Amino acid sequence: MLRSSAAFAAPTPTAAVGYQQLRAMGYSRKTLKAAIDSGHLFHARRDVYLWRGATPRQRSAARIGGRVDCISRLAELGIFVLDETELHVQVAPNASRLRSSADRRTPLVRAPSTHRGRVHWRCTGAAPDDTVTPLVEALAQAFGCQGVRATIASIDSALHTGKLSERDLDLLFQLAPERYRVIRGLIDGRAESGPETYARLIAREFGLPIELQKRIDGVGRVDLVVDGWLVIECDSREFHSTWEAQQEDHRRDMALAARGYARIRVTAHQLFTEPHVLREAIRGLLATRPVA
Repeated sequence: MLRSSAAFAAPTPTAAVGYQQLRAMGYSRKTLKAAIDSGHLFHARRDVYLWRGATPRQRSAARIGGRVDCISRLAELGIFVLDETELHVQVAPNASRLRSSADRRTPLVRAPSTHRGRVHWRCTGAAPDDTVTPLVEALAQAFGCQGVRATIASIDSALHTGKLSERDLDLLFQLAPERYRVIRGLIDGRAESGPETYARLIAREFGLPIELQKRIDGVGRVDLVVDGWLVIECDSREFHSTWEAQQEDHRRDMALAARGYARIRVTAHQLFTEPHVLREAIRGLLATRPVA
């Protein structure tokens, strides 16, 4: 019979615990088995147990023998990532006996879940029993896995959601490869979505002033205004798929035109897969603008 619900309380949901620690906490073999059967504990691998609050990514990473890292860590925190088709796992360089067929020559492994795994052999500042890496480490690692533009969008997202502070940026760019440090000036936490960051970086190529999240009377806030007259709006299926939303978009477009603004509406899919579409649209409209 289980002792009490308090016996299964997890002081830190992301921390793993070993068998001897559980015994010291008062677990017997019988109560340990009962805790696992009831879902209060998850047996990840030999001498590694996770508490009930552990996420599927944390369980998979612990079973492999590492921590949730890089793009997977960002996704778990609700931070923008371009794509997460693999589980990214941090493993100490001197680690051995990973629970997979991977070795240091084969960075891709099959995780014991629906995720595939990509192992990052590196040291970490995480606590020895933690199942996740620190956010700044995950962001620094992401440069090499999803590219510069997507990682700028991830950093913007982390700042906008309050998960990353301006002070954290100093540490982040110390950890990032030196060749990426010059892009710190491109970071802007006012961007409300990954597509907005993509649009801003493309528009920036034209060397014109850009305003973010500008409020226009009779219209409301718009995503970007380039050169004071060209509005760029980033659409997603989540917020623009209903007829009511489309009617509101049309109203805003008419209100913008009445105030002398030109407007480009671009989808997230286009920004991620065909960025030249927005680039060419901006170039075309700039070419028709009379020179003052």
